[in-house]
Amino acid sequence: MFDIKASKFILAGLVAAACYSNASAQTAAKPDDNRFTKVVLAQRIEEPMQFQIMKDGKVLYAERKGKLKLYDPATGKISIVHDFPVSTKYVSQTGEESEAEDGFQGVILDPDFDKNHWMYVYYSPIGKDSVNRLERYTWLGKGPLNTATRKKILDVPVQRYECCHVGGGMVFDKDRNLYLSTGDNTFSRASDGFSPLDERPGMYTQDSQKGSSNTNDLRGKILRIHPEPNGTYTIPKGNLFPKGTPKTRAEIYTMGNRNPWRLTIDSKTGWLYWGEVGPDGSVDDFEKRGPQSYDEFNQAKKPGNYGWPYFIGNNFPYHHYNFVTKDPGPLFDSAKPVNTSPNSSGLEELPPTTAPFIWYSKQASKEFPLMGGGGNSAVGGPIFHASDFKNAPRVFPSYFEGKWFITDWVRGWINLVTMDDQGTYQSMERFLPNLQLHGPIDMKFGPNGDLYVLEYGNGYFKDNPEAELIRIEYNGGNRKPQVQASADKIAGALPLTVALSSKGTSDADEGDKLRYVWKITKNGAPFKTIAQADPSVSFTTAGIYKALLTVTDAKGAKNSKSVEIKAGNQPPVVKINITAGNSQFFFPGAVVGYSVDVADKEDGSLAGGKIPATKVSVSANYLSEGYNMTAIASKQGSVDAGAQLSGAQALIAKSDCKACHAVNEKILGPSFTQVGEKYKGDAKAPEALLKKILGGGQGVWGDAQMPAHPTMAESDVKSIVKYILSLGYPARHAKSLPVSGSYNTTVPEGENTDGSFIIRAAYTDKGAKLSSVQSGEQTLVLDAPQLLVSKLSDKKNVDQDWDITYATIKDGGWLKFANVDLTGVKQMELVTARGNGQPADVTLQVRAGSPTGKVLGKYTGKYPGQPIKLDVADAAGVNDLYFVLNGRAVRVNKIKLAN
Repeated sequence: MFDIKASKFILAGLVAAACYSNASAQTAAKPDDNRFTKVVLAQRIEEPMQFQIMKDGKVLYAERKGKLKLYDPATGKISIVHDFPVSTKYVSQTGEESEAEDGFQGVILDPDFDKNHWMYVYYSPIGKDSVNRLERYTWLGKGPLNTATRKKILDVPVQRYECCHVGGGMVFDKDRNLYLSTGDNTFSRASDGFSPLDERPGMYTQDSQKGSSNTNDLRGKILRIHPEPNGTYTIPKGNLFPKGTPKTRAEIYTMGNRNPWRLTIDSKTGWLYWGEVGPDGSVDDFEKRGPQSYDEFNQAKKPGNYGWPYFIGNNFPYHHYNFVTKDPGPLFDSAKPVNTSPNSSGLEELPPTTAPFIWYSKQASKEFPLMGGGGNSAVGGPIFHASDFKNAPRVFPSYFEGKWFITDWVRGWINLVTMDDQGTYQSMERFLPNLQLHGPIDMKFGPNGDLYVLEYGNGYFKDNPEAELIRIEYNGGNRKPQVQASADKIAGALPLTVALSSKGTSDADEGDKLRYVWKITKNGAPFKTIAQADPSVSFTTAGIYKALLTVTDAKGAKNSKSVEIKAGNQPPVVKINITAGNSQFFFPGAVVGYSVDVADKEDGSLAGGKIPATKVSVSANYLSEGYNMTAIASKQGSVDAGAQLSGAQALIAKSDCKACHAVNEKILGPSFTQVGEKYKGDAKAPEALLKKILGGGQGVWGDAQMPAHPTMAESDVKSIVKYILSLGYPARHAKSLPVSGSYNTTVPEGENTDGSFIIRAAYTDKGAKLSSVQSGEQTLVLDAPQLLVSKLSDKKNVDQDWDITYATIKDGGWLKFANVDLTGVKQMELVTARGNGQPADVTLQVRAGSPTGKVLGKYTGKYPGQPIKLDVADAAGVNDLYFVLNGRAVRVNKIKLAN
């Protein structure tokens, strides 16, 4: 329990009461965190992208794979408004298929929706036209979408050969102008985390100058248009380029964007704000390339050029790098940027660049320390003004007036940015420090005064179990319980005993007695109700169960959270073993031996021969600093596809499907290949075939009747449908590696050697009767052979710089790196700063286990002077390493390992 006094947060003259008063919220005092309650509205949603909150509290949201869904708070149910036929694949010029960021990106309601019922969507339509499209529909706020009302407003031409960056954020201003963000549509593998300026013939997919800095292209921009009633649009005054300016597009409001996210308009000033996702580099190379990657949060008081791909961070310039000769060109000039790329159709002389509002790299930030460190992906969020929520039941206190709520997809925090009346940055603070979000991808205030957050989850291109829609409520009176629900097992074979837990549930009002009720349903039907906090439940029949925990306090305030349990099939266990070489680092050009173990309670094991090697997918990819993690996920997904579809074949083999159908031969019903070819490209086919298999039907392929299969698990049927539809397309799946063998860790030509090799193994089992298939996987990361001081485990008598990239070891001090695999390591070299003054004697030892442990290597010499190199002897296996210094202080950046 938290010990707080409610009266502290209520205006003078009011008293603490269970009944909430809107007036009680409007206090300039900072409220305690326990005045806010996280309420989970929907869980396990599938790749959510963007949402809109309607006046009645319903939430309309887009899923990347094409579905537009509606959450109804009155029923707690989600319905499908429409399934857009979207393109979610890239196909390279050599025919290789991979998963795309493309798909259904955004949805927004017209400011006059209550009168005109207009809804705008932005998506990647399936078909031969490589475009991302803005469309308008008329929708009455309930029921399915009437596609006859479609109005095509705007096409953004793109390339669909390589990933990434789609944008898709939308917002209206007070003048009914629509802002639309677009990504630079550029793949940057060869750029090593720096600017993608590849002007070589045939490499335009890796040249962002074709879009972001191209004044005659809509990519890498924030567009500003005024939709008209007839479905067209006009150009409002005040965009970056006056209408009719040669080699420009008048729709452009800002240019020089890489992947602008989640636009918001300050309702008081009319200024535009957004998050800007940067590349992946974490190391500066000022001599040849330029700065490391920075993400940004930006503010536009007027149209402008925000610099990409020539500048990043606080207008830090890149070199005009020559990808043919590998030589640096001149640094770009922020006052006079020039685009001379052969891939640009726009002006050469560009507007001067606007500096970012907030910028932060993967290192700790000196200017903005609350941003933290590590991976980053700026999202953005709303600016709070109490006047936007007149008569709302729950308005945030006036302490938050004018503050910008920002979030980051990777780091999962919410920060508050305070500005003065001129929009100048003043300060930053953490909002609800104990709240950890899982892939926040959109965030905005609803008409009821609550803050809503849409969480995509932590994985790429998959339905993450942690993906959910939540709202954060402020309460000036009695507070709802904060509910946590978990299970010690979420899947398993029968009989399955699960311990349900309410651990972590709390109530901020001291003395409230809480009542716990678990309502468990099986495939949607009531199964069991238990009025205990932490019950144990046994499941003896297969199925998908949902255990919903509702906690009610003494005053009747309640809150809920659920956990899903799949009974009847034990998930497979997958393990990657390194049989030769180092299990932690790769040495360029060296060979790593590996083997994969797979064990499944129902299917058997790989070693025992019950699981065929062909059903296990094994992939390896190199991740350079510039190789976007979404690209890695898309490549691995293509490898998985064959193994996943083989699971569907197993489901068919044990069902009655084979009595009427074969893969290529017509029996009583059509062949599966015929079905796949018939419904090729039909976005409605997956849902239609799912319903037909479950419910039965006839008439499509003649007089034969398709029997119903109501006892089949819906997830199994989805797998079967996916397999059947795949037969309508040429096989484009990437080939899996063998389940055991060797892999040469040769870094691809043209990429730096500071990246990682990602080895991944996955297996999807056959499922069990009345229970869905389960997947297991393991990912092994082999990093570049170096120890970064930014990842120290411990230290003594060491000063670490604010950016944590350097550590100064003083006399008698040491650095510790925990659990380092030394297999094959023969030499270590400390990468140091040049230092000042005359060289002085130093002795540096590397010891195993402790600062006084076994000496593995020793250097005695001058610093600064000769490179600090240590020959390593008797090093094997995993050890804690201590680098112990005696003598003059040494400033270290990293330790390189060599074989």
